[in-house]
Amino acid sequence: MSSPVGALVSANLRMMSAGGELSQMIDIHQRRRILEGLFDSFHGEREQEVVFDTHRMWCSKMPLLVEMFPQAKVIACVRDVPWIMDSIERLLHKNPFENSKLFGSESERATIYSRMATLARHDRMIGFPWAALKEAYYGPHAAHLLLVDYDLLVRAPEKVLKLIYQFIGELWFEGHDYDNVEYDAPEFDEALGISGMHHVHRRVAPIERTPILPPDIFEKYQDMAFWRTDTRSSASVIKPTKA
Repeated sequence: MSSPVGALVSANLRMMSAGGELSQMIDIHQRRRILEGLFDSFHGEREQEVVFDTHRMWCSKMPLLVEMFPQAKVIACVRDVPWIMDSIERLLHKNPFENSKLFGSESERATIYSRMATLARHDRMIGFPWAALKEAYYGPHAAHLLLVDYDLLVRAPEKVLKLIYQFIGELWFEGHDYDNVEYDAPEFDEALGISGMHHVHRRVAPIERTPILPPDIFEKYQDMAFWRTDTRSSASVIKPTKA
């Protein structure tokens, strides 16, 4: 689930920037204080010293994050794009009597080809975070970024989590229970028209399955995992090692 902080930051930044009706009334120092205040207002009552704020847009806002919070780290869980598409298509099949809000028109939701092409656009659910991640990966603030391979995480959760702890500079917590992880957001999913989207299985383990995407769609998007082979970045990557 995405925290509302990202949307609040984007909306306020848009109003205060050039072209907005408030741009000439608020200087850059006030803008910074206002945006920092959004984080403080939302997370300020928490007792924890470390806060995880979840939003796919943070990779596209690395200069802003690092400027406001120099010690900030961004963790991105990554997976082969075809398998992400396959998961979404499976959920759509489980909700056949609903038109999901993932798609804005009948032409977008018409077939599996139009649905996947829509999701892959740079302003949509899969294409935007992929493009934002690529921007952060090759950008000047990549050292603040950690990419975590999803398949490796579910196969060796403790080993991967220990590496994440090292990246954020925190002491290891011994109480993780990989057989009792639960999360769900049924009200949000129902409003989106795709029930089960945020349901998390209790046990952290790989689930083997046969893809339901047509082979040509799978092949079309299978080479988008740039983090596996391209090392022209100062980002950290937790991924399987080659045999």
